[in-house]
Amino acid sequence: MIEIADGVYRVPDTAHVYLIRSETDPRAGICIDFGSGEVLDHLAEVGIDRITDVLMTHHHRDQGQGLPRAVEHGARIHVPPVEVELFSAVEEMWQTRQLDNDYNLRQDWFSLTASVPVASTVPEYRTADFGGVAITTVPTPGHTVGSVSYLLDRDGRRLAFSGDLIYAPGKVWSLAATQWTYSGREGPSYLAVSAVLLARRAPDLLLPSHGEPMADPQAALALLAERIGEYADSRSEHDYDGLAKLDDPFVAITDHLLLNTSSWMSSSYVLLSGTGEALLIDYGYDMFFGTAWGNDRASRRPWLESLPALRERYGVTRISVAVPTHYHDDHVAGMPLLRDVEGTELWMPASVADILADPWAHDLPCQWYDPIPADRVLPDDGTFTWNEYTIGVHPQPGHTLYAVAYSVSVDGIDVVFTGDQQEGVGGPDGARGTHGRDVLNYQYRNRFRIGDYVASAQLYRRLAPGLLASGHWQPRTVTAAYLDYLSEEADALDARHRELLPLEDLDLGADSAAVRLSPYRAAILEGEVLAITVHVRNPYPEWAAILVRLVPPAGWRVVEGEQKLELDGQDDGEAVLTVVATTAGRRQPVAVDVTIGDLRLGQHAHVVVDVQEATA
Repeated sequence: MIEIADGVYRVPDTAHVYLIRSETDPRAGICIDFGSGEVLDHLAEVGIDRITDVLMTHHHRDQGQGLPRAVEHGARIHVPPVEVELFSAVEEMWQTRQLDNDYNLRQDWFSLTASVPVASTVPEYRTADFGGVAITTVPTPGHTVGSVSYLLDRDGRRLAFSGDLIYAPGKVWSLAATQWTYSGREGPSYLAVSAVLLARRAPDLLLPSHGEPMADPQAALALLAERIGEYADSRSEHDYDGLAKLDDPFVAITDHLLLNTSSWMSSSYVLLSGTGEALLIDYGYDMFFGTAWGNDRASRRPWLESLPALRERYGVTRISVAVPTHYHDDHVAGMPLLRDVEGTELWMPASVADILADPWAHDLPCQWYDPIPADRVLPDDGTFTWNEYTIGVHPQPGHTLYAVAYSVSVDGIDVVFTGDQQEGVGGPDGARGTHGRDVLNYQYRNRFRIGDYVASAQLYRRLAPGLLASGHWQPRTVTAAYLDYLSEEADALDARHRELLPLEDLDLGADSAAVRLSPYRAAILEGEVLAITVHVRNPYPEWAAILVRLVPPAGWRVVEGEQKLELDGQDDGEAVLTVVATTAGRRQPVAVDVTIGDLRLGQHAHVVVDVQEATA
């Protein structure tokens, strides 16, 4: 035991473990990281009887391989929100992690070998009480995607428990850990910004997981930011611009409309009000330097690092509202954090709100990991008022069925926010841009339909905006030639599909789906009844009888196994089939066999079900 500050001790282990005496119970304490758990063998040396809470800086095994001892001891475990599954459900990583032909260089394989119960995720950007100790959590990605640091104010000094962000002034414990993709520089870019952000929190002492305490944190972190920024530059043909983005991430399109250039995975816009408030149109991955390999939660980092510049440079006093153009994660991932930290209300069009509120109900790509409920549901086709602005909401299927465009007049310019409806590869003016044509951004699993782009081209003509603000590309000044171009491309797109698909005989739509099931994913207990709603469309131009029949895993007990519907041509109908899950298992497929008239489509659709073993 080495006393670092009053009531703060360092225990050398597989990683340094920091023991902090409770301010409300001198016989109790909490730990930052846990190593092999050796701290439990030395509590009596400093007059502490029990550990009430363990806070983890990141998921690596050297930080927490002894967590089962903490659980047995009775301690509550708190983990970074981005990495919660790597503690609470790590078996999924071990079962699904690619091993053959593996280009994923993230060190998620350095996780625990078995799950431990998690009491909570730590509240990023906020201060919370853990066992009588007030701790502030700061996101500091770099060593891992979800890494955090912890701040403790004690006896007039601010202590920063920085995990593996820094080893010594200008040095890191591992460069290999910062490589998240093959030949990528994402980790070093995030780490450089994290070093600057932690320094701005004005710590008096840095306490790393590996290495000695640093009494001059500003110099240590500044040197690290400089060196790791140069290192990031050396790994790419493009200049590293993280600190420039951090200090000035916004471009003014008009005096009251800003583009967040730091979120280039998808564009985020800021509408400024004379009240000092701001409304955000889309908010996905702020201060973005690239994605880690994989699509698990621990590969995706939402944070809020453009907001200080919004306040300092534009006088914003409150981010009061955020609205999404559609449900995809790169447009909504940061919204729950905005609500939790800033008190921002999430206003959502009805069609988008339904998807975000219940992602497991739908077989759709690009959904966020958790439900995101709306604070206010907007009409899919109508207007709403926010301070001095009246904002139009317009259905805009195409890129995805569940999308809208927003229209608003800002500083005398009529602007339409189009989300991801088309990919803009050219310049802001000419019909086809300076480097090629815009591409209609349709994806079949997003439920693209023939006619959608004809409708959006007509919408733009009707709204007659001066500017189209895209979800990924530079805003474009609208010309008559560009509107003509979009109409021509939409007509050509439909013509190609009509040429290639047998729509006159059998109209299964552009995505070839006659049946959809809800919920698409479910989690139930062994012995529970699962009800599956079958949404059916008659693809024929005339009346047809349709038979839908459940095909469950072997041994499951069918309650309502088949139904017959009679539908007029192109009509829609619903049936509900039920089954009892009798075998525990993860992601068990349940199929539905479909016959429409004389057409046998077979097991045309499916759902996946997690069945947990029932306990007595």
